[in-house]
Amino acid sequence: MTSAKILIIGGGIGGLTAAIALRQRGFAVDLAEKNPKFAAYGVGIIQQANVLRAMESLGVLGAYVQAGFGFDYVYVYAGSGDLIAKVPAPRLVEGYPANLGISRRSLHQVLTNKASELGAQLEFATQTTRLEDSGSEVTVHFANGSTRHYDLVVAADGIHSSTRSDLFPEARRPEFTGQAVWRYNFPRPQDVDGLCAYSGAVTVGVVPLSQSEMYMYITTPESSGERPPREGLARVMRDKLAEACPFISSLASQITEDAAVVYRPLEWVFLTGPWHRGRVVFLGDAVHSTTPHLGQGAGMAVEDALVLAEELAGSSSVEKAFVAYRARRYDRCEYIVEKSKAICYGQLGKGPFVDPALATREMFDMIARPI
Repeated sequence: MTSAKILIIGGGIGGLTAAIALRQRGFAVDLAEKNPKFAAYGVGIIQQANVLRAMESLGVLGAYVQAGFGFDYVYVYAGSGDLIAKVPAPRLVEGYPANLGISRRSLHQVLTNKASELGAQLEFATQTTRLEDSGSEVTVHFANGSTRHYDLVVAADGIHSSTRSDLFPEARRPEFTGQAVWRYNFPRPQDVDGLCAYSGAVTVGVVPLSQSEMYMYITTPESSGERPPREGLARVMRDKLAEACPFISSLASQITEDAAVVYRPLEWVFLTGPWHRGRVVFLGDAVHSTTPHLGQGAGMAVEDALVLAEELAGSSSVEKAFVAYRARRYDRCEYIVEKSKAICYGQLGKGPFVDPALATREMFDMIARPI
């Protein structure tokens, strides 16, 4: 099947990873991104051991680690600032750290460079409007009026996937949890050398991104999934930290630029039925979007891309490959979504409290297993 021509819809982490993995196996790949350029958040992301293992197989691990900040421990603190636990993460690639903090823009640049180097055709400002599956190929209609024909389509267009809505109108819609996440970048103090997570009604974490930079995230209870006005956003974020421990409070005064605050209501979705229809298959947030409480949303998308590419390269039919891909991914992705939701709802008082140190250890054990 490696002669197949494939369209990937969406140029996020999952879509770019899929482009690399599929090109490595000889598939012809076009990637359509609706934005005029890759619009990565201006903050960071935590990448754990399973992602470093995946990046090694994609041939980008050196550039990837060089662009970020490696670390081996997660420090769990009480809301008072007292250290509760120091949780070691497994190293899955010899000679490399267990985890990585990296800016999303740097991560996208590493993946974009590799996908282009391998010959994937990356197209910006290119939006699909309709897919027609004949059973032997997919005719793709684009917003500019053009049409193209592909052997199969990979939908990696995010939690609010329009492709999912079109093909699975009966499927569950994304559900707001009652929580939101706020993010902001800061200069990195030298003693912040790993993920530092502070428990409490307002959960706070700081993550190193480079020798000079780190970012903060805050998860807060919110009454709706509406996004607040941009004006005054820095002040609102500072106010959320009014009762934080001294170290976090000392950072709050640096939150001054409304445009630098990244705010996102936390939603989730998980498709319990098929992950494909005909010759169109879904990956990443389009099929199993999670809250960030275990830091594995991007990790699951990256693993999806590798498994999908493996199954397509080794299968005699598209249908068999898609079924095998879902079978390999379902339990792992469900675990991440459900456990992350449990942590979220425990923080909100909607369920039993989940010990963050124990949940982190369990997650590390799970992601260390082969995909």
